[in-house]
Amino acid sequence: MDFELSKQQIDIRRHMREFMEREVEPYAVSNDRECKFDWSIAKKIFSEGFLGGPVPEQYGGLGLDYIAYGLMTEEVNRVCSSTRTLFSVQTSLVALTILKWGSEEQKQFYLPKLCNGEFIGCYGLTEPEAGSDAANQQTKAVKDGNSYILSGQKTWISNGSIASHALVFATVDPSLGHKGITCFIVDTKTKGFTAVPIKGKLGLRASDTSSLFLDEVRVPSENILGGVGNGFKVAMSALDNGRFSVAAGAVGLVQGCIDNCTKYAMQRKTFGKFIGEHQQVQAMIADMVADCEAGRLLYLRAASLKNKGVRNTRETSIAKLFCGEAANKAGHNAVQIFGGYGFSDEYPVERFFRDAKVLNIYEGTREIQRMIIGQDALGIRYANGEDVQNRQLLVATV
Repeated sequence: MDFELSKQQIDIRRHMREFMEREVEPYAVSNDRECKFDWSIAKKIFSEGFLGGPVPEQYGGLGLDYIAYGLMTEEVNRVCSSTRTLFSVQTSLVALTILKWGSEEQKQFYLPKLCNGEFIGCYGLTEPEAGSDAANQQTKAVKDGNSYILSGQKTWISNGSIASHALVFATVDPSLGHKGITCFIVDTKTKGFTAVPIKGKLGLRASDTSSLFLDEVRVPSENILGGVGNGFKVAMSALDNGRFSVAAGAVGLVQGCIDNCTKYAMQRKTFGKFIGEHQQVQAMIADMVADCEAGRLLYLRAASLKNKGVRNTRETSIAKLFCGEAANKAGHNAVQIFGGYGFSDEYPVERFFRDAKVLNIYEGTREIQRMIIGQDALGIRYANGEDVQNRQLLVATV
């Protein structure tokens, strides 16, 4: 197992850290206070080409491997979870899904524009009655000539109000269950498509989250992604990528807590000494460091499998579960270390604390991740579609 990063991976991580500290960090507090999606920051991200990280160069991306992409995502979330949401949805849930499932014509048309920010995508899977139960899609798609008419509602959709295009999952035949679900690429300017922002969020206040309403939205058949009836497979493969970026982002949040807490702990004094000299503060910071190192190794293991083109649902679920829990623990302890100041947005740990919670919810709740991991361990359902012996051999070679 090689733990050394390549020069390219080190350089892209450094470049992303410098960008985030220069272009995003100075505005993170004000954007969070105002619940403002900052278009000026988004345009700078677009111009840097960050959105096309793991997309091949032939489709307008940077052609990076998944280790580099994970490191980029970590650095974004180290500063701002809201910015990471834009970054992850555009790349992991939309661009990489079209890359895997799209026709050559779809890839040639959509991917370059997604990579340069001309198009912004959102991922329309969740519904009021279909969150963890993703197969319970109520949005209908009725064939009408060379088109489908989509009607239904989606909710908790990141990028929903700013998106130019949405991946919308709908059922063409409810009697078929998950085998009737189909994915459509929908132009959000189409008549009958409406996005309504969701206000009053606990965290991710500088990101866009919306409900989508489809009132007889006509979508041409050539906009079907992955074929009729394959939508559930499309959705699950997209979530593998989304969960990977959530795990990497969670490690970034933990690292942000460490960076802020270690600095503050050697500035603030109580009882005549720096609070960092108190053993209980040291213990909380030590837990953050241990969780950060372990979480980073877990998402890098998943990245290694992705680089090999090997299915990694199990490994990605483990990373997402552990890293999300670690981020929540780190956010809690960071506020505790800062004491009364941690209760104010004068310091970023208050925002980290609030932003961490969603890491246990979206892209599959922690309970869903535990179900995937537990069923795999018990042999009820193998997450990677393989037997235990082959899986153990695979993991041993990573």
